Amino acid sequence: MNDVIIRRITKAYGEVTALRDISLTVSPGELFGLIGPDGAGKTTLFRILTTLILPDSGQATVCGLDTATDLKQIRRRVGYMPGRFSLYQDLSVEENLRFFATVFDTTVEDNYDLIRDIYVHIEPFRHRRAGKLSGGMKQKLALCCALVHRPDVLFLDEPTTGVDPVSRIEFWEMLGRLRRQGITILVSTPYMDEAARCDRIALMYAGQCLTVDTPQAICRSFGKPLYKVCSDRMYALLGDLRAYDGTLSCYAFGDSHHLTLREDRSGDTEALATYLGGKGHTGLRLTPIEAGIEDCFMAQGKEER
Repeated sequence: MNDVIIRRITKAYGEVTALRDISLTVSPGELFGLIGPDGAGKTTLFRILTTLILPDSGQATVCGLDTATDLKQIRRRVGYMPGRFSLYQDLSVEENLRFFATVFDTTVEDNYDLIRDIYVHIEPFRHRRAGKLSGGMKQKLALCCALVHRPDVLFLDEPTTGVDPVSRIEFWEMLGRLRRQGITILVSTPYMDEAARCDRIALMYAGQCLTVDTPQAICRSFGKPLYKVCSDRMYALLGDLRAYDGTLSCYAFGDSHHLTLREDRSGDTEALATYLGGKGHTGLRLTPIEAGIEDCFMAQGKEER
């Protein structure tokens, strides 16, 4: 079985606790996302699952194998793409790919059908040194190297960080195709918009797992009226909204602010508009909206803090 089971994993580095009692299960063939900011514990969890470090307590299994005792077996059955580009920059694209195939006692030709859709994007640059590739091309090469031995489980640690928007979309389309071939995929990302592409996600904050569910279910669980607020003075608007006595929370989201009101004031938007008008705001736009993953994360993170 290509599953991943994590039971009460804890890991600390000195006085800093990176993971706190993490438990979750990833089903075979699932595209599972770890969603959270830097420092949430995503990389530490991946390093435990790929047998690079041991937890202080708890147990994890990958494909039914214990990460603490079955290191060699697990390493042959998983692919791992670290957050930082870790291939040999002085080797060419083709040389890197053949090197990693040799490490796993296989050939590029044996598993070319698995990487073909990805490799065609970088094949025109197969003689170029890896260090001279663009960010998106580096990520595609790293993914090919992680897949060249046909792993059962694929771990991708923030694979689209620093990559242009078009390459990000292409990368996630590739993951969808890999999932359809039966590979279990765990991917971490700080980008909340990528969460919607996963079957299920775990929202992580400060080493803890806040919730695990489908993206749709997490959005439905928000449970409070949410408003998008804009005016002609956006910077001052944020401070005034946070100072309003009916505000439960308010955060800047791109070109607007997302506002939730206290339960006893949730329907009283006229009073809010009057308050903001008194603060000199013009061009006020107050629109009810549906909560997204980022809204849910901010709300749950506030509760945790």
